[in-house]
Amino acid sequence: MALLLTESDVRDLLPLTDLISAMEQALSEFSSGQVTQPVRTALQVPPHRNFFGVMPAYLSSPASLGVKLVTVFNENAARGLPTHLATILLLDPETGALDVIMDGRYITEMRTAAVSAVAAKRLARTDAAVLAMLGSGVQARSHVELLARVCPFREIRAWSPTRDHLNQFVSDAAATSPVPVHAATSAQEAVRGADVIALVTSSTTPVIQDAWVSPGALVISVGACRPDTREMDPALVARARVIVDSRAAALVEAGDIVQGIREDRWTESHIAGELGEVILGRAPGRTAPDESVIFKSLGLAVEDVAAAQLVLTRAKAQGIGREIQM
Repeated sequence: MALLLTESDVRDLLPLTDLISAMEQALSEFSSGQVTQPVRTALQVPPHRNFFGVMPAYLSSPASLGVKLVTVFNENAARGLPTHLATILLLDPETGALDVIMDGRYITEMRTAAVSAVAAKRLARTDAAVLAMLGSGVQARSHVELLARVCPFREIRAWSPTRDHLNQFVSDAAATSPVPVHAATSAQEAVRGADVIALVTSSTTPVIQDAWVSPGALVISVGACRPDTREMDPALVARARVIVDSRAAALVEAGDIVQGIREDRWTESHIAGELGEVILGRAPGRTAPDESVIFKSLGLAVEDVAAAQLVLTRAKAQGIGREIQM
C-alpha cells in the first residue's frame, strides 16, 4: 500500500522552521558526498518553451529515495492554473517499493525559499535591514515569509514589471508581514541600498545592473535556470563572490554563469563554493563586510526528497493521507 497526500495535506504537515533546518542538512550532505543525484533531466515541450524536468535523488541520512516530476507551463497563467506544477514520489530505500505519492507544488514553493533563507543566514551581513524583492509571484510570497525568519529586516521593497501584480503582492504581503512592505517605482529604486536582493523573476534578460548593487549586498538569484537565460548583469557576477547550490548543475544550467564562461568573462573557478561547503566550513562564505556575494539557486532534487521525507514522517505519525493499492 502507498500513501497519497494532497497539497492541502502537505501544507498542514510541512513545518517551515523545521524545513529550513532540513534544507541546511540536505545541502551539507550533498556537498559532503552523501547524496547520489544526477543533474536534472530537462525536456522542452513544444510548441512553446515549456519545461518538463525529472529530478531523482538518494539521501543517506535519513535514508530517502525519491523523484520529483516538475513542469513549467507559462501559458497556465491564462488558464487560471499554476505555471509550476510538481509531483513527488518516495520509494522504500531498501526494497524500491512505492511509499508515497504527494503533491510537490507547495514543496517546490517553500523549499526554494527555505534554501534562500539558509543562504541569507550564512552569507548576508548580520545587520541586513533592507530586502529588495524583484518578482511578485508565488516565490516572492514564500521568500518574504522565510527570509524574514532569518534576517532582522526593517523594510521590504518590492518591484515587478506588471503593476497590477505588484500592487496585489504588496497588499497581500503587508497584511501578514511584520515588516513594512512597499512598492518601488522601478527595479533600480528597489535595489539601491538594499542589503539582500532576491531575484524571483521569469525574465530571460538581466533585471538588475551592477551599479545598483551596494558593496556588501547579498544577491539571491532564483530565476534564469536555463543556460540561455540571465537575470543579472554580467559585470555584477564578475565582481561578486559566487556561491551555488551545485557546481555540476550551475555549469550546465545557470545562464548567468555559463554564458560568462563562454564569453571569456571568467572561468569555472569563479565559483567560490557550494552553499553546503559553506555550511560545513569547507569554503568561506562572506570574506569581508563590503564584499558583494551572489547565491545562485537552481533547486536540487535532494531538497525535494528531504522535504518530502519530512512530510511523510509527520503524515505517518499523525495518520494523515489516503492509502491506495497500486
